[in-house]
Amino acid sequence: MTQAFSYSQAFSRNIGWVTKAEQEALRRKRVAIAGMGGVGGIHLLTLARLGIGAFHIADFDAFDIVNFNRQAGATVSSLGKAKADVLAAMARDVNPEMDIKVFPQGVDKGNLGDFLKGVDVYIDGLDFFAFAARQATFAACWGLGIPAVTAAPLGMGAALLNFLPGRMSFEQYFGWGDRSDDEKAVRFLVGLAPRGLHRPYLVDPSTVNLAEHRGPSSIMACQLCAGVAATEALKILLGRGKLLAAPHGFQFDAYRNKLTRTWRPGGNDHPLQRVALRIGMRQIARMRRSAA
Repeated sequence: MTQAFSYSQAFSRNIGWVTKAEQEALRRKRVAIAGMGGVGGIHLLTLARLGIGAFHIADFDAFDIVNFNRQAGATVSSLGKAKADVLAAMARDVNPEMDIKVFPQGVDKGNLGDFLKGVDVYIDGLDFFAFAARQATFAACWGLGIPAVTAAPLGMGAALLNFLPGRMSFEQYFGWGDRSDDEKAVRFLVGLAPRGLHRPYLVDPSTVNLAEHRGPSSIMACQLCAGVAATEALKILLGRGKLLAAPHGFQFDAYRNKLTRTWRPGGNDHPLQRVALRIGMRQIARMRRSAA
């Protein structure tokens, strides 16, 4: 038996946590997500079920069997298919009235203008090591006054940072500049989770090698990130609720049942961060020597 799609019925169970007027407001919002992998794909589907009416999504990659442990679109039937196309179809299956524009080449300086055109909020779903794309995208958001949210999957938890118009920028917080990819990796990891709640239960440290761009992942972390990022997006889009902006952030670790708020004035220039960065750079140097 088929049933005609009805937006009001499909998202009626959201009402109570949002008003009917707010649900209609969400229907008119446009969200951009770069990356349709571990976190990006689940971000899209979570926000689609929230009733967001329009999306810009970007990814140049195709699904592989190594994606099965954490990526929402990774199935036997999607092997070899473009991630952005698969996730767009899944999102349209939730809301066939959705306006979704796919950027199959990913994001770069050449298409960021179109990717961010008319966007109300940007959600970061890029691979950890996509330094150039991430740096350019956050800089473009800052220049256009678009709120940008990053929720990072770490261990079995999530770390959140919001970069809001008029507040501290991504570059001011992380201090990437023209540094090497090794240093960007260390600065990103240390900046995302200054308290490092995930580190004590890493049972096989050999699986982490920033120099070789590899590390373990979990579906629990990706799904927690989606819940956190979607909630932050809701608060931004509806203009209500308390928002933390960098240099404030938080990390929740489900394995350790711990939540910690972080505050690093000056971002990675904070004295505690400088110590952590020195340790991190020594570790990555050891990784490179071991690989050689």
